[in-house]
Amino acid sequence: MESPLYRKIADSIRLEILEGRLKPGDQLPTIRELTEQWGCTQGTIQRAYQELAREGLVISRSGLGTRVASMPTSRADVPLRRTALIHKAESYILEAVNSGFTPAEIEQAFQHAIDRFRVAEAEPVGHSESELRFYGSHDLAVARITVRFEVLNPSVKISLIFSGSLGGLIALEEGKADLAGCHLWDAETASYNVPFVRRLLPGRRVTLLTLAERSLGLILPPGNPLSIHGLEDLAKPGVKFVNRQAGSGTRVWLDHQLRSIGVKTAKIDGYDQERSTHSEVAQMIAEGGANAGIGLEASARSLGLDFIPLTLESYQLAALTENAQKGALKKLFQWIGSVEAKKIISSLPGYLTFRTGEIQVIE
Repeated sequence: MESPLYRKIADSIRLEILEGRLKPGDQLPTIRELTEQWGCTQGTIQRAYQELAREGLVISRSGLGTRVASMPTSRADVPLRRTALIHKAESYILEAVNSGFTPAEIEQAFQHAIDRFRVAEAEPVGHSESELRFYGSHDLAVARITVRFEVLNPSVKISLIFSGSLGGLIALEEGKADLAGCHLWDAETASYNVPFVRRLLPGRRVTLLTLAERSLGLILPPGNPLSIHGLEDLAKPGVKFVNRQAGSGTRVWLDHQLRSIGVKTAKIDGYDQERSTHSEVAQMIAEGGANAGIGLEASARSLGLDFIPLTLESYQLAALTENAQKGALKKLFQWIGSVEAKKIISSLPGYLTFRTGEIQVIE
């Protein structure tokens, strides 16, 4: 599937405009000149110019030719920048399809890359009422629902930084986050999140909204060649483990389970080999860097890996109650309980939505 020639021509001109090589008011080559340059018909060039005109990049007038339009300023340039980005993404997708990759594989590759960026990126600069700052545990559904919510609410921007469950609650307490994602297991109460919220945000009213119940377990190579069936097998000879980072909800749960069954972490080869997202754990196993890991079913299935479920955990979004009851955050919380949001979440393997949208206020 090769990109049509008119689109390649439009892409070439668009890039020159966006990089400043063609400036507002500059005269573009005539249709006849471009037909000779590209070895195509006049109709192909006309179609390329029409596409650029629809994007507001060029203006064509009878007898005056085609010129670069005046560039929008301030936030008005957002649609233009997004259009340019979409075209760059389309070019990559076409290249990947030509190389034999499926749309699902391409989407997963994009998601892996974005997840890695969000772990490494610095704290967002600036903050406004229309921006929601998310810090917290890595979750595949969070990325999907925030993209859809932004489409439905164009004035709202949601920044995502995956910093682990504890990191998310700490950022919320310090005022760096408006929203924290967490799934912290407390062995004493046999419950998720509430005890940690009370310890880390004492005296604060916090609203917890359940996003989903997620299937967590062992991620293994296809066919499970080492016959791993439970956590006790992680200490077997030949097992190379990949772990989640300290402070993540997955790590908190794993460490408790290992203690309870008497498996010493020193006996697990690779216990100190940490990754910051479920996607990275799955990717490392898929690439042969490890042959066992702990993570989400959705991450395992996306790369064709085996998965052994160990628990169903509760992933929740936490926000200060005073903020959860107003503005963009209130809209987001209400929308997460909708049929549309649940459909998006339940499309991920191992995600259950029977409690999605439930709210609990911690005093």
